[in-house]
Amino acid sequence: MEFDIKTIFRLGPIPITETVVNTWIIMVVLVVGSMIVTRRFRTAGPGDKLGTTELVVEMIVDGLDSFIGETMGKKGRKFVPYISTLLLFLVVANLVGLVGVRPPTADLNTTLGLATITFILIQGSGIRSKGILGYIKGFFEPFPLMFPLNLISEISTPFSMAFRLFGNIIGGMIIMTLLYMVAPIVVPVIPHVYFDLFSGIIQAFIFTMLTMVFVSMAIDEEEEE
Repeated sequence: MEFDIKTIFRLGPIPITETVVNTWIIMVVLVVGSMIVTRRFRTAGPGDKLGTTELVVEMIVDGLDSFIGETMGKKGRKFVPYISTLLLFLVVANLVGLVGVRPPTADLNTTLGLATITFILIQGSGIRSKGILGYIKGFFEPFPLMFPLNLISEISTPFSMAFRLFGNIIGGMIIMTLLYMVAPIVVPVIPHVYFDLFSGIIQAFIFTMLTMVFVSMAIDEEEEE
């Protein structure tokens, strides 16, 4: 697996890279898949029995709703659609390496883009919860001299999230490539299970968990209760 990001084609001056194409494919699979598995919910009556697939989907949705609500509090439930979508996308994006596709999260542009969306959500939630004056005041707490450190800490949030996810995914790719160079015939199954499966799911969970924690801190749920 090469580490240089290939340009597949161009739309005028805009290069469409391997990362973009793989991201589009994942988005199409998730959208079409969600439409298929939820079709039964739209047509089933109150007394109709759901199939195994529908029951599994219902359990996952209920579990995510409960987990996000417990982590972020009552006000955090309005973020369930975004958090759930983010987690689902990251899990699939991290696991496509199992089928020989370059994970979109192995491109720093993808992780920076996702981290930027989260950063905007954090700041927007903070302003909406505290008001513009309360939001600005937070940078001077617990005392005014902390303003530079608080500002740097806030600005560094998306970069730390992006580089953490990118570093772990690209690191796994590098190690797997080296293993295949050493043993090209014998497939290293155990490293694949760890770097592509276990680590991919863990990194998706960590990124999502950090998003929930930072948004919860921004809206000060505990103080409002």
